Amino acid sequence: MASGGCLCGAITYTADGDPNWSSHCHCSSCRRHSGSAVASFVSFQQADVTLTRGTFSNYESSAGVTRSFCSRCGTPMAYRAETFPGEIHLYLGTLDNPEDYPAQVQVFCAHKLPWLSVDEALPKHDTVPAP
Repeated sequence: MASGGCLCGAITYTADGDPNWSSHCHCSSCRRHSGSAVASFVSFQQADVTLTRGTFSNYESSAGVTRSFCSRCGTPMAYRAETFPGEIHLYLGTLDNPEDYPAQVQVFCAHKLPWLSVDEALPKHDTVPAP
């Protein structure tokens, strides 16, 4: 079981079940939401994730895409998209044990910042690969 939460502790969650995948995303939208050079996610089935404290605040960043965050401290928490029905992508940095979920793939590599070094052995895609 995975667990995690935001910086201030107002939101905590558990994820009971195996992750679908984990990734680094280089798209500009994820970079802006995370405030980082790359956003890292681990995907779970939405039904396997339970908020144990607090609730997400949500922002529709584009058609069919909802980004969740803590309204108290601003921590980016999750990404959901119509293109991934039934999944929730949790920001890796919100997990209590992020070291247990190494990235398996990099996506939107055409947008990768040229000075950023990320595990170059990972598979690279210019979009999100089909499941």
